[in-house]
Amino acid sequence: MIKLEKQGPIAILTLNRPDAMNALGEPGDGEAVRDACAQINSDKTIRCAILTGAGKGFSAGGNVKAMRDRIGSFAGSPAEVRDGYKNGVHQIVRALYNLEVPLIAAVNGAAVGLGCDVACMADIRISSDNARYGVTFLKVGLIPGDGGAWLLPRVIGMSRACELLFTGDVIDAKTAQEWGLVSKVVPGDQLMAEAMKLATSIAKQPPQSLRVAKQLLRHGTQASYDTIMEMSANAQGLMHHTKDHEEGVAAILEKREPVFKGD
Repeated sequence: MIKLEKQGPIAILTLNRPDAMNALGEPGDGEAVRDACAQINSDKTIRCAILTGAGKGFSAGGNVKAMRDRIGSFAGSPAEVRDGYKNGVHQIVRALYNLEVPLIAAVNGAAVGLGCDVACMADIRISSDNARYGVTFLKVGLIPGDGGAWLLPRVIGMSRACELLFTGDVIDAKTAQEWGLVSKVVPGDQLMAEAMKLATSIAKQPPQSLRVAKQLLRHGTQASYDTIMEMSANAQGLMHHTKDHEEGVAAILEKREPVFKGD
């Protein structure tokens, strides 16, 4: 259900269940996403990743027919459904959130329910002009079982998060940009080119510093000021002893573009 490709230093993750609008949460989905993300994290030549969907949609979220029939991850007792979430959906969102390299979501169509929250796991979101966004759990009598209640207010603020969740409304790409849910809206036929352009710019940065910078930003949303200051000093001590730091300084003094190798 997920395809991993590599173009130079850029990894492309594609949710690959187009006939079902890339519905997520089937048995095995958690392991598939976990393994793909682990492969990216272990490959130090990868400096940025893009997440998109196959076909017309990004992801329609959970499989409603499976919910109706109480099969797959939605089968069994309350305890079994809980474990299904922890071993399936939670593995998907945790793996994406914990990617060590910057992650760009190229949202090519509908991102609804779990699909919207998956997009929010990315560091940056670029949207097709025909994409739609909804946090529609309440419309099927559910709540965000994927951690969205923690993540969404951090992305768009509490008031907007409450509005999306409590109404179940689906918003268009223009509104999503106004609310800060996405950074940029582009025509659909330009989406991947725009995402690759941004990823290429990010991938020019020194890979060790890039991964550490992402972690500091993530911790900065939760840790205390003093904790971040200590983490920053410790990390900076390490970065000062990389060859990429030497290369960056030399490039400035020599008035040329740096070439970072991850050393």
